[in-house]
Amino acid sequence: MLKQKTLYIFLFGLISSSLYAQSTDIRIITIDDAIAIALENNYALKQAKNELNLADDLIFSEKADFLPSVSASMNGSRTTGQQFIFDRFSEGLEPFVDISSQSISGGMNASINLFTGFTNILTLKSSQSNKESREQQYERAKELVIFNTATRYLQVLLDKELLAIAKQNLETSTTQLEQVQAQVELGARPMVDLFNQEAQVANDELVVTQRENTQSLNSLLLIRQLEIDPLGTYDFVVPDLTLNDLPWVDLNLKTLVDEALSIRSDILSAEASILSLRYQTQITKNSLLPTLRASASVSSRYSDQYSIAGSEVSFSDQFFDQQVNRSLGLSFSVPLFNNWNRMYSIQSSQVQLKNAELNLDNSKMQVIQEVTQAYNDYSSYVKQLDASEKSLVASERAFQTQQERYNLGASTLIELTQAQSAFVSAQSSYTQALYNLIFQEKLVDFYLGKLKGNNIF
Repeated sequence: MLKQKTLYIFLFGLISSSLYAQSTDIRIITIDDAIAIALENNYALKQAKNELNLADDLIFSEKADFLPSVSASMNGSRTTGQQFIFDRFSEGLEPFVDISSQSISGGMNASINLFTGFTNILTLKSSQSNKESREQQYERAKELVIFNTATRYLQVLLDKELLAIAKQNLETSTTQLEQVQAQVELGARPMVDLFNQEAQVANDELVVTQRENTQSLNSLLLIRQLEIDPLGTYDFVVPDLTLNDLPWVDLNLKTLVDEALSIRSDILSAEASILSLRYQTQITKNSLLPTLRASASVSSRYSDQYSIAGSEVSFSDQFFDQQVNRSLGLSFSVPLFNNWNRMYSIQSSQVQLKNAELNLDNSKMQVIQEVTQAYNDYSSYVKQLDASEKSLVASERAFQTQQERYNLGASTLIELTQAQSAFVSAQSSYTQALYNLIFQEKLVDFYLGKLKGNNIF
């Protein structure tokens, strides 16, 4: 008996420690944590960041294009066989001899573009504008990640609230079932009321199960959005949800549209991209201009067959003195005809520029449509929240009244059940209207380009 008690105590301690370990493994995540995690883990943002770094490298490279190009070379050779030796010829000796000769040569060249139609300047400006476009794309991508994360988070919070309402309704139904069962046993209520209430409890249990499944699914979607371990255990904290005093209700729609067009990252990105294309178009046009290039070089060589008056000359005297050559050059080139390739490049760049401008106009129209629709929906959700709040108050009073009447025997179970269903429906409608309005507020922020992730709630 003592051994059996000891075994029970050991198993109880083992189970308790296991439950405690599991509870301590739960990761608490707030909305700010979720946004920070998503911004850190999102692979698309990482790729965009890599593209930004590459754009910086490209700008550095194009700044270096203003500097001269410098190259150095060194060559060595050994030749065996009959060779013509100029030095022997100049001395009146037989110039063709069968020998093995060795030689070394080296040189350094430098060149710089003096004028190429301002290509370097325009290319640098184009790359700088392109980098600005990528930066704005990166900012818009961040806003999209923030918006998607906040949306998923809000959905999980809404599921929590709806599950809590369903559980509370089940608890109320269970309490009513106990009351009805007691009244039926006393003969104060017919048996059919007991059957009807049992059916109501079973239906409420089904609703709770459905709400739990929905919450689990949306929690998995949020975890996928955060790109964290799907096998982990997480608790998503409900923040203090406020409506920020309904900031968009009293604002003029045109003011909101103008603001969105002036600060939206995607619009700014398109404008910077158009500027980059304008520079590119100018580069293709300037390819018809002449080019001017300067160059300088120094070279030297050594050969073991080199001699003066029959005397051998040392490596030092040859390579650093007697066989040193220096040159300066200036080249001027005028493009006359290149099989129409330059003209095609000009036309192609102009078409790309026009298409980019058309895309910008289309994007602006889309922004106007998005802001207008979001603003109208926001105004509608404000009215829905007000109506659902009034409905909630009225249905709660009706349910309380029917509860009292049923307890006094002045009302039927059907009337009480209908009142309870109306109250639960009003609770759900109010909760959904509240979250819809909060979501719509964030959607307006997103369409205005103001969703930056700082104090999102």
